[in-house]
Amino acid sequence: MRRTLNVIRLQLINRQTFIWVPLIVLGSATVISVLIYAMIPVDTPKYGGGGQAPLWYFFAVGISAMTLTFPFSQAMSITRREFFTGTMITAVLGSAFLGVIFLLGAGIEVLTDGYGVNGYVFYLPWLWEAGAIGAFTVYFTLALLLFVLGFTGATIYKSWGPLVLTIVGVGLALVLVGLVFLATRLDLWGQVGAAIMDLGALGLALWGLVGVAVLTLVSFLAFRRAKP
Repeated sequence: MRRTLNVIRLQLINRQTFIWVPLIVLGSATVISVLIYAMIPVDTPKYGGGGQAPLWYFFAVGISAMTLTFPFSQAMSITRREFFTGTMITAVLGSAFLGVIFLLGAGIEVLTDGYGVNGYVFYLPWLWEAGAIGAFTVYFTLALLLFVLGFTGATIYKSWGPLVLTIVGVGLALVLVGLVFLATRLDLWGQVGAAIMDLGALGLALWGLVGVAVLTLVSFLAFRRAKP
């Protein structure tokens, strides 16, 4: 456990990666969104997706956690299992931190009536149908899912090279296109939309955690062949 904690410290040596850069991205997206809201001449609530910017940044964090930190860890005689476990714990902590920031942002928006312009970046009604815990779960899951997705892609690259990574990417794209084709061909979009609405944001987030578990397993299996 002590060596696993050392991996967490190793990942957090550069606090810009997990803390300051996400906060800067989030703050900038919020300021830009509020300025845009202020220019819209309507009194009805205004909603935007600028808050998702730092969530996508976690995809890049997942890649760098593997490509930049893993080689350094091997020079410190850290085992692969310890590095993998410590990195995933760091991802969970970073995602939880971002989830808390989103909750605080939503609280500020409610107290200030949308920054005085009735504009909202964090307090999106559909995400808050299940309350604060449900909203936190959504934010946490999105950040963690994108981190693990980036980490898994980097692990495949480090294990088998760019050719296999490209084949996997093309294969996933073909599967996605095939599903879209079937839904269109069989006229299932109405049922798909109804299922999404029935699940709600919290239900989709819970399925997202299933995706996180699957990707974590894939990356763990591939990680044993990864080359520093």
